[in-house]
Amino acid sequence: MSTPAAEQHEAPVPTAPRRVGRVPLILAIVVTAVIVGVAAFSVGRLSMLDNPDPSNTSAEAGFARDMQVHHIQGVELAMIIRDLTDDPAVRLLGYDIATTQAQQSGQLYGWLTEWGLPQAGPEPEMTWMTRPGRSTDAHSHDSEHKQGDPMPGLATGEQIAELKAASGVEAERIFLTLMIAHHKGAVEMAEAVLDRASNTSVLTFANSVVVSQLSEIELMERMLAERS
Repeated sequence: MSTPAAEQHEAPVPTAPRRVGRVPLILAIVVTAVIVGVAAFSVGRLSMLDNPDPSNTSAEAGFARDMQVHHIQGVELAMIIRDLTDDPAVRLLGYDIATTQAQQSGQLYGWLTEWGLPQAGPEPEMTWMTRPGRSTDAHSHDSEHKQGDPMPGLATGEQIAELKAASGVEAERIFLTLMIAHHKGAVEMAEAVLDRASNTSVLTFANSVVVSQLSEIELMERMLAERS
């Protein structure tokens, strides 16, 4: 026997998915990074048994703290451009930067935990980079960064506000300009720790930062030229 029309349930009408806001997504990425860092604590000794734990004022510890700050801003910039552009290439680039740098931030967090060191250091940020390195050639970073200098490549509050106020191609140009400088700063920090650290995991990490971010700088410079 057929069911009366009044008792029949209509199929729900699909609704368009809501665009996830930038702030919740940033929070989700940061939480994921922390989870990755905690996981690194449980497996860290398997990869670092041949390394003594770095000291609280070592280049390794300073790099782990300061690169976290640097990467977190990279995630923020990437999420801002995600909401300001509909260009698929720029949005994909932003997604790749956000996920990669969030994962790496979690790894850096996990190292400090593994080493038994606090996340906040006893010295001003970037102090480790003002100390002499091992190199004596033209690529030495001994004198490039001075005490009190801003973190290399970090965008200012005014620059971030300018990006947020822009839209379309103009926003893409500002983002690419800021992120190129941001990546160059990260490469400078990675090269500096390569000249100062002895921990093999940190050296491997820093090498990967140099290689991957130099490659992305080339990509972003081409993208920026296309929008000039």
